[in-house]
Amino acid sequence: MQIAKTASELKAQIKQWRQQGLTIGFVPTMGNLHQGHASLVEVAKQKADKVVVSIFVNPMQFDNPDDLAIYPRTIDDDCEVLTALGSDLLFLPTPEIVYPNGLEGRTFVEVPKLCDMFCGASRPGHFRGVTTVVNKLFNLVEPDLAVFGEKDFQQLLIIRRMVEDLFINVEIIGAPTKREPSGLAMSSRNNYLTDEQRTGQAPIIYRALKLIRDEIKGGNLQFNALEQAAIDMIDQAGLKSDFITVLNGQTLEPAKEQDRSIVILAAAFLGKARLIDNLYFEY
Repeated sequence: MQIAKTASELKAQIKQWRQQGLTIGFVPTMGNLHQGHASLVEVAKQKADKVVVSIFVNPMQFDNPDDLAIYPRTIDDDCEVLTALGSDLLFLPTPEIVYPNGLEGRTFVEVPKLCDMFCGASRPGHFRGVTTVVNKLFNLVEPDLAVFGEKDFQQLLIIRRMVEDLFINVEIIGAPTKREPSGLAMSSRNNYLTDEQRTGQAPIIYRALKLIRDEIKGGNLQFNALEQAAIDMIDQAGLKSDFITVLNGQTLEPAKEQDRSIVILAAAFLGKARLIDNLYFEY
């Protein structure tokens, strides 16, 4: 696996592959890789001739400086993971490369409305940071396709909207959420949990999502009541719910009885971690 630390090194290799007629898949990450990330790389390998992975802990998407400071940085382990997966190139830019004019003088990209609701409301500026850095990375890597996890469902819809609205020539592929045996969605933030929290309490989020799904499929369309029951279930397990909401799976508008594409979004706090999950289904 090659490692590029500058834009010129990255672009030189991309140019060579393009001259050979090869397609390029891209997986942007913030490192601290786990099996969920590995599944994204595997999807990219199936879809493209060459796979580029980036690791960049993006300061622009952290609303809390302390959260940025403690975010796990495990570059040596990450390199071993990516090498074993057969990644072709790892791009390791610095903040100075990504934000040459500094964070104060940055140009930004934002998707109105979608960026401001749910996780965007809980973490002001977060999705502006995501869309800005993803747009920058797309311009640097110039991939044919990019793979994002469906665990971050709101983020996936935001990226798709940005690509559509800005006519960015990149195919966005969503990869299914990878889960631990307990059902807990894999996330770097799971490392903040104790063993008891990870196996005993955190999985209640996914159980609550499945309960709502089963009720809806069974004909119960009292969405507000279902949401409240799930919130009570999560809070009684010792978590602090942020939100759990039943939405149209295409627009993220509140679900209506006639909708047949549904996503349930959830977020809750447990110890030092803010956990997110979702469940998409059609019926």
